[in-house]
Amino acid sequence: MSARSELTIVQLTDTHLRPAGELLRGAVDTHANLTRVLTLLREAGRPIDALVLSGDLTDDGSPEAYRRLREAVEPVAAELDAQIVYAMGNHDERVAFAVELLDREPGTVDPDQPHDQRTEIDGLRVITLDSTTPHRHDGYLEPEQLVWLAAQLREPAPRGTLLILHHPPLPSSVPATDLLKLDNADELAAVVAGTDVRMILCGHNHLTAAAALAGIPVWIGPALAYRLDPMAPVGRQRGFFGFGYSRVDLVGETILATAIEATPAEAVYDRAEDEILDQIVAHVAQAR
Repeated sequence: MSARSELTIVQLTDTHLRPAGELLRGAVDTHANLTRVLTLLREAGRPIDALVLSGDLTDDGSPEAYRRLREAVEPVAAELDAQIVYAMGNHDERVAFAVELLDREPGTVDPDQPHDQRTEIDGLRVITLDSTTPHRHDGYLEPEQLVWLAAQLREPAPRGTLLILHHPPLPSSVPATDLLKLDNADELAAVVAGTDVRMILCGHNHLTAAAALAGIPVWIGPALAYRLDPMAPVGRQRGFFGFGYSRVDLVGETILATAIEATPAEAVYDRAEDEILDQIVAHVAQAR
């Protein structure tokens, strides 16, 4: 019997939506990328407990772009019976983000205050930290945010904690992404070390990568907008067409992140799952 996921979360990051009729960098229809992924999730017919959108949800912070995002995501989430968690990225704008996605009243949002949130998903505590600073593209967590996080983590959650922030708390071998990482990762490490944080989920870099902070897995999910080339020729930086998303599963004591390709492509094979599993079981039994 194969292991079954007890909880499935889909991470969508760096959607970079723009107002209707506008392309990202004059070339990428990010709304089409997003709607394709949402269609794939609906057609898969698999249980999804939450959709986590981990920053750079719009490219320009415009209210219209946030409304386009919400109009695309929320009907699909309702159909899947999945919670939605929105997190800030450096391309997002705090006031429009709060009004359009968090249903805050206009005029009540302080642009100097970060949007940190706590959500419970069937025993899993999901904490989002706003790692942005207005008018900057690198990441930073204020001392007050780290104090708040420490207070949240003081008592363990039944299924542990998933921490979401846009900027990876990691160095990078790609010069541009290294300059734009979370500046005070060491301070975050001191807070999360020894707690029930099971994974730190990030975006921002437009590439897929994994490492650890204070012994905790860190996952940088693939962007929905376009891909950064991590092996570009010396002296060059380039982005490619292509996009994807991540699936995060709780399987027993394990938390597993999987990058999923969403760029249209021809399948190598498409067979019944039971047929494949029966074939594998028979092969394993024969080998033993």
